[in-house]
Amino acid sequence: MKKILFFITFFMVMISHTQTNLTAAQWQEDLKFLQETVHQDYSFLFKKTTADIFNSEVAKLHNDIPNLQEHEIIVGLARVVSLFKYGHTDISFSQKPFAFSQLPINLYHFNDGIYIQGTHKTHQNALGAKVVTIENISVKKALELIYPTVPSENSQFFKAYGTNYLRIPEVLHAQGITSSLKTSIEFTLEKNGKIFKHVFSVLPDNQRIPVSYSITKQDGDWLDARNQNETPNYLKHLDKIYYYEYLPEQKAVYVRQSQIQDDPSETIPEFYERVFNFIDTNDVEKLIIDVRLNGGGNNYKNKPIITEIIKSEKINKVGNLFVITGRRTFSACQNLVNEMSNYTNAIFVGEPTGENINFYGDNRTVELPNSKIPVFLSFAWWQDKPQWENADWLAPHIAVDMSFEEYKTNKDPVLQTALDFADNNFVVNPMQYLTDLFMKGDVEKLKSEAARMVKDSTYQFFDFEGEFNKAGYNVLGSGQIQEAIFIFQMVTDLFPNSANAWDSLAEAYLKAGDKTKALAYYNKAIKLDPEGDTGKNAKKMIKEINQ
Repeated sequence: MKKILFFITFFMVMISHTQTNLTAAQWQEDLKFLQETVHQDYSFLFKKTTADIFNSEVAKLHNDIPNLQEHEIIVGLARVVSLFKYGHTDISFSQKPFAFSQLPINLYHFNDGIYIQGTHKTHQNALGAKVVTIENISVKKALELIYPTVPSENSQFFKAYGTNYLRIPEVLHAQGITSSLKTSIEFTLEKNGKIFKHVFSVLPDNQRIPVSYSITKQDGDWLDARNQNETPNYLKHLDKIYYYEYLPEQKAVYVRQSQIQDDPSETIPEFYERVFNFIDTNDVEKLIIDVRLNGGGNNYKNKPIITEIIKSEKINKVGNLFVITGRRTFSACQNLVNEMSNYTNAIFVGEPTGENINFYGDNRTVELPNSKIPVFLSFAWWQDKPQWENADWLAPHIAVDMSFEEYKTNKDPVLQTALDFADNNFVVNPMQYLTDLFMKGDVEKLKSEAARMVKDSTYQFFDFEGEFNKAGYNVLGSGQIQEAIFIFQMVTDLFPNSANAWDSLAEAYLKAGDKTKALAYYNKAIKLDPEGDTGKNAKKMIKEINQ
């Protein structure tokens, strides 16, 4: 089954202030139709939100509609649909006569801020500037305000696509960043140590920003903040879906694959057969597959990639195979990296993926009866890993991201990390490694290694606290109370400010019959989280103990 990525809606918004004759009642009918359709045909989408929350937001929008402008209603519909938090489930902002306008800028979220990566030549002085405020609203606050309108699968998805909403005046107004709908928006920018104001006016009719894989390419009147004297590997040959290059100094083959589709010039099986034939007949020690730009396609085309890797004794070893992931790694490509995680010895480098590990994908178009606006609702559940291994994303083993200066000067710290890797003792699976130490009874090494790895930024996306807590409850559930106490105690040592860690330790001591320590640790949890769910649970447990 093909999983078509509908992100073109993020990039094809065009200016149009045509007003229709739809009445408030007709918009309310559209909203009711959407609500009824969701409950009747898509109730399985209530995983990250509840039917009650959905109905409450629908009721609020229904009551607000008579006092809203059309663009505010459409953004309100987007907020309702975005409650599901699946990237394939969204609403179009490009449907005429309701197509939204667009500022002539492409923003990118680097590790040191949000910068103007691309813009029209008439705004050359703003190119490469860091965004400080939008209409006197800090960019951080602006992101918080637009977040409810984005179908953010996770924070990486929002980092990849949320900035696109900052260039849509209709969204800026509907979310309270501007006091009225404007065709010109004032930004406060920082560049070369200077802070200045710059006004961007919306693009004329039928014009849009030329963007390829979230990057504006320098072409004609459009400028890229990146120095054009050279091109890093991940941006080479973007006219091709995939290409490979031999890097002789590192004895490495680099592959960039940016869709899960056949390139017109060569199918995926043909391409990877050629890649591995080269590897087999040349002095190659590493294969690096870069899917950081890959937003998906047809996941039935993943099999030849996986089988070629598995067949290669030369490559399918820890330290010989690297996969670069990023915020755009999504949809069918999430399936690909899941399969690589399941069946190969790949080391993942870069950023977490923009998709949940298990997720709702393929969508159907539901057209609202009066406005004719298309709403895309997911229907297919994709699960490559057991449900207890589900997570917000597939996290890299080695976390690396990019600064604006690195982008500007064509540096690629992610690829360089993979090329420089030479750690024969690298821990691919931290939890399995630490579990093995636990099973061997090597307590001191377990404690020291856990403390080291928790502090190591390489593992910043590995949820040590959550995994340890899960392991503790697994042990506790099997009746090994003292072993569980040891694990929970270690968690409190590693995360002393976590109310949940102290709550878990208290529960283990309660099961051990030590009410004194249980009360002490429940009180510790309350002190750290007096009004939160953990604190409330601790209060409840104390009340039960004292009865």
